[in-house]
Amino acid sequence: MTRHIAFERLHNFRDVGGYRVDGGRAVRWGRLYRSDSLGKLRGKDWDRFLALGIRTVIDLRYDWEIAAKGRVPDAPGLRYHHLSIEHRPYDQAALGPDVETGRYLADRYAEVAHDGVAELGRALHVLSAEESGPVVFHCASGKDRTGLLAALVLSLLGVAEDDIVADFTLTELATERLLADWRADHADQDPVWPGYGRAPADVMRFFLADLAAAHGSVRDYATELLGADEELVAALRRNLLEPAEAGGPAARGKAVGSA
Repeated sequence: MTRHIAFERLHNFRDVGGYRVDGGRAVRWGRLYRSDSLGKLRGKDWDRFLALGIRTVIDLRYDWEIAAKGRVPDAPGLRYHHLSIEHRPYDQAALGPDVETGRYLADRYAEVAHDGVAELGRALHVLSAEESGPVVFHCASGKDRTGLLAALVLSLLGVAEDDIVADFTLTELATERLLADWRADHADQDPVWPGYGRAPADVMRFFLADLAAAHGSVRDYATELLGADEELVAALRRNLLEPAEAGGPAARGKAVGSA
């Protein structure tokens, strides 16, 4: 099973299904997607997107990013939620080569997790609504803001940390194409920071450990700051997990850590 879904202009669109959770169930395939900017959808890519039957888009970008790069096109029955979770912009490409990728990005994720509580909480409510699915959430590259929300959702569903980290690092398979897009916008320059477009495992491990250290656990953080009470988490699990009877051998036959 290949997680990345091939598009001409999208580089990091992938299915978040198949991850096993506590109790033996799994995240539903074809129900939850993550992506880089959907403002790039055109032509055959748009047809491919529509064929997935997606009903809800959560756009995590700033207003100015949408103004510059566009948003997902309108379509009958497609709901669009603009929830800009990051409140302190920074320029990754311009960072110095001495900036350590893992610790630096984990610290930025911690800022987003605490600055963007209103938007993150709203995103969880959208994802928990039965009428929302299938859903895709995205930012610009589908790595940082998207990776943060994916980690929170998978944690609340009961996915193991190793699988959450593995899901995050799959962006590495799209790094070269993301870099090519950046160079196309910057007259064939190269980013100053070697960490641009990278998704090493220690970023997510640091971030999850920091949340647990500050709040007791990721679940406690989500409960205290995002309003993820037992009812909301139960709704997430009903909406995004396979029914208990469908979590057997057929589900286990799908590749969990594939590209």
